[in-house]
Amino acid sequence: MSQNPDIARWTSAEEGPLFERKSAFDRSSARARQRKAADIARDIAETLSAMANADGGELPIGMENNGALTGVPHAEDKIRLLLGAPKDRNYVSPPLPCVARELSDRSGKRLLHFQVDWSPSVHLLTDSRCPLRVGDSDQPFDKDKIKALKEAKHQGLFERTFPPGAGIEDLDDALLAAFTATVAAATPRREALRCLHLVEARNGHVVPTLAALLLFGSDPARWHDRCGIDFVRWEGSERKSGAELNITKRFRVEAPLAVLLERAFEAIRPFIRERQQLHDLFFIEKLEYPTFAWQEAIVNAVAHRDYSIRGLGIEVWMFDDRMEIRSPGMPPSPVTLDALAQHQHMHCSRNPLIVRVLTAMGYMRELGEGVPRMFDEMERAGCYPPRFEAVGGAVVQVTLRNEPIYDRATLEWLSKFKTVELSGDQKRMLAHAHAHGDRFTSRDCQNLLGTDIYAASTAIKDMIRKGVACSPEKRSRIYLVQEPFAAHAEMPAGFVNLLPALQRNGGLRNEDVRKILALNRIAATRYLGDLTNSGWLLKPDKRGLGALYAPGPRLLHQSRTSANSGETDAIGAETDAMKP
Repeated sequence: MSQNPDIARWTSAEEGPLFERKSAFDRSSARARQRKAADIARDIAETLSAMANADGGELPIGMENNGALTGVPHAEDKIRLLLGAPKDRNYVSPPLPCVARELSDRSGKRLLHFQVDWSPSVHLLTDSRCPLRVGDSDQPFDKDKIKALKEAKHQGLFERTFPPGAGIEDLDDALLAAFTATVAAATPRREALRCLHLVEARNGHVVPTLAALLLFGSDPARWHDRCGIDFVRWEGSERKSGAELNITKRFRVEAPLAVLLERAFEAIRPFIRERQQLHDLFFIEKLEYPTFAWQEAIVNAVAHRDYSIRGLGIEVWMFDDRMEIRSPGMPPSPVTLDALAQHQHMHCSRNPLIVRVLTAMGYMRELGEGVPRMFDEMERAGCYPPRFEAVGGAVVQVTLRNEPIYDRATLEWLSKFKTVELSGDQKRMLAHAHAHGDRFTSRDCQNLLGTDIYAASTAIKDMIRKGVACSPEKRSRIYLVQEPFAAHAEMPAGFVNLLPALQRNGGLRNEDVRKILALNRIAATRYLGDLTNSGWLLKPDKRGLGALYAPGPRLLHQSRTSANSGETDAIGAETDAMKP
């Protein structure tokens, strides 16, 4: 008997905003034990509430985090309790709009599957917590913002309207076939659309929502006047009009949203210039904007725009020094322009149906992660961070500047730290220190970043923990830049393979050693013991599987010596008021 295609998909699916697996067993001790049904029911209510408060999702019970199918061995009365948990006010209020079912794999193991839709209501747990799905976790939501979240959710009702006169025949069969073949191969086309709440049966007919018509419609412009993307290339750095009109290229990309993004990328890509730079006697090409940054800005404009505003469309304006992407509608609460500017991991969909399809198609991977990654990509390219601002109170504008913050030599030097997870501010500190003899003080950090001594202290301590800075002498107020740990001939076998993880996390855990060197737990423990005994690592204060082994004096000495070439003797006194 062949495996159920849904079960096969859940086994390999990556956990994220729209998908979660949960086990029916407690594996906190050496011997696995059957979990209490009431505890599983609470987990079901929490995860499904978080998903319903975000963009919906699905939850199979009876699978481990790695996808292994272990089943739900509970008695029938407990199974009924679990299946009814989403609608039980003892766990969640109001009841969740959920579909629950029971199924078995070919070996007879029982699974429970829950699918919840985005909900216009805000769902609370019995302890008054309001969870929200962020990435692959359920996060508590600020109660003071629940009212704003409710109001934002009602904006999502617009994509669920049913335009008069629209029928299933108004959808493009070829687009639907390509979509279902990619994301729901074993599911009939109409059933897949129904599960995604893109169509609904009414009076014996299947009718599409506005979201379905925009995503897969044969003629989406029939249902929305401005659902495409307008591109304008301006000459120079200012917008002029009249006799001085400086438009050099203008076009509109119109297509169903399912293919609009790719067509827009293809049309705009030729206008992203390449610049030649001399590197090691060879000319290399570098794009003026990181590909992910400008494409993510357009994806967000399409996915999160306010489609109830019919008189405005998405616009991409390109100048000599910058690129502006404009999208109708202000961000839905609790997302704010300030939160976006601080690249916080926040997400609230105005159009959850459209977002789910674009996520399934691979345009949006980690909900709430796109904007922080835009900042990372711009910083990695040495460019200024993206700027988010309101235009006329009804349009969000994202501005990407192509002017570099650092010169080529500094960028090349900063690339040595690419294996280390550093913030943009920490990279700026390193660049500043590199221009001043590879050293800096707390006062330098405060002045450069415009922060107080406590925030500077936190940033410096984190840089020390990650091994990119060090204090050469006890009570010294000067900090030296330390390049990432490099391999040395006398290092123990396999240790060089651990250096990236050590640098990235500020230390090593038993789990890191097991994964990277393919050792079992006992062998990894012995290996870490050898490294601490020989001075390459420091013993952690707390023992256990999660203990972090920090860089040891032998490793720090070698890195410091190679980075500073013996210059530490020249360090003088510093008059800072306080050392972090």
